[in-house]
Amino acid sequence: MVAPTEVGLRFPDWPQFDDSERSNLLHALEQSGWWRMGGSHVDSFENEFAAHHGAKHALAVTNGTHALELALQVLGVGPGTEVIVPAFTFISSSQAAQRLGAVAVPVDVDPETYNIDPAAAAAAVTSRTAAVMPVHMAGQMADMTALAKLSADTGVPLIQDAAHAHGATWEGKRVGELGSVATFSFQNGKLMTAGEGGAVIFPDTERHEAAFLRHSCGRPRTDRHYMHAVAGSNFRMNEFSAAVLRAQLGRLEEQIDTREQRWPVLSGLLARISGVVPQRIDPRADRNPHYMAMFRVPGMGEERRNAFVDELVARGLPAFAGFRAIYRCPGFWEVNGPEETVDEIARRCPTAEAINGDAVWLHHRTLLGTEQQMHDIADVVADVLERR
Repeated sequence: MVAPTEVGLRFPDWPQFDDSERSNLLHALEQSGWWRMGGSHVDSFENEFAAHHGAKHALAVTNGTHALELALQVLGVGPGTEVIVPAFTFISSSQAAQRLGAVAVPVDVDPETYNIDPAAAAAAVTSRTAAVMPVHMAGQMADMTALAKLSADTGVPLIQDAAHAHGATWEGKRVGELGSVATFSFQNGKLMTAGEGGAVIFPDTERHEAAFLRHSCGRPRTDRHYMHAVAGSNFRMNEFSAAVLRAQLGRLEEQIDTREQRWPVLSGLLARISGVVPQRIDPRADRNPHYMAMFRVPGMGEERRNAFVDELVARGLPAFAGFRAIYRCPGFWEVNGPEETVDEIARRCPTAEAINGDAVWLHHRTLLGTEQQMHDIADVVADVLERR
C-alpha cells in the first residue's frame, strides 16, 4: 500500500467564503445600524433560513447553546422538570437544560446511527419530563417517526438539536416541517458559519414571539419606555454575523450535494478495512448534510482510540475523537445531574458507553474533497490501523 502524498491530503479549507460574504459585510458596515433593531440582515436571514428549512419562523441568536436554552425555556423547562437527552452528544445538549434548573436524563443511542434510541427515551419519560431532545448526529436525522409517536402518546414535546443538520430531511420533510421546535449552531466548524451564532425555528407564531421577547431582555419589539415584559437575556445576533450567514446559506445545498456523493464512496472503502464500522445511514434520512464522517473501531478502547486519532492527525487527516459520553464529563455533574451514579447510567447506556471509547470522526471538509481523496483517506486509516 502506498501512502498518499501530502499534496493528496490537502482538503478544501474551512470556513469558505467569497465576494458574497465581502459584499454583505460591507453593506452591513455602511448601513445605519449594526444591531438587529437598526439593520436589515438579521431580519432577512431569519426569513431566508426559515424558508429554507420549511419553518414558519426563525429567530437568530448568539450561538447554538443559547438557541437550546431559549427553546427549552419557551417549552416550559425549568426547576423541577426533566429533559431526556442522548448520552452520546456534545454536552451543550444537556447543559442547556441544566442551566435552566432542569435535570438532564441521559438515555442510550442506536449502535449504528448513533442517534437517540426512541425505546430508551420512552422508558425514561416520567411525570416531570418536559421535553425529549433528539440530536441529529453528524447530520443524520434521528428516528423522527418513532419520536413523533412518543410525543403524541405522552404529550411531551420534542426539541430537535439540529446543530449538525442544516438542510437535512426525514422522509422528504425538512427539519422545520416536522412540527417541533428545532435549534441550529453556526459555530466555526458547522456546515454554515459566522464563527459563532445560532438559530431557533418554530412551527407557530406564539412560541416565536415568546422567544423573541426572552432573547431581547424581555423587551417588546416596539417598546420605547424600557417596559420589560418578561425575564430574559440578550441573545440577539448582530448584523455582521447575519450578513455572513446569508452568503453561507447560499452555497449550503451545493456543498451538501458534494458530501452526499463522497460519503458512499468513503464509507464503502472504510467498511472494507478490518475492524472499521462506518456510521450507518438510515434510508429514511434521505438528505444528509454529513456534518461528520463518523466511524467506529469496536473494542479499541479510549486510550488506543485517542492515540489512533493522534496518528491520523499526524498523517494529515482532520480527525477527532468521538464525543465523550456526557455522564463521563465532570461538568455534567456540577449542576442538576440525575440521581444516579456514573456506573448506573453506563449500565443502562451500553451503546453510548462503547462509542465513548471507539468512535472517530473526520471534519466535513474532507467530504468536499475529490473522489480520489476518499481513497487516500481510507488508505491512511488502513495503514495506521495496520501499523498499530
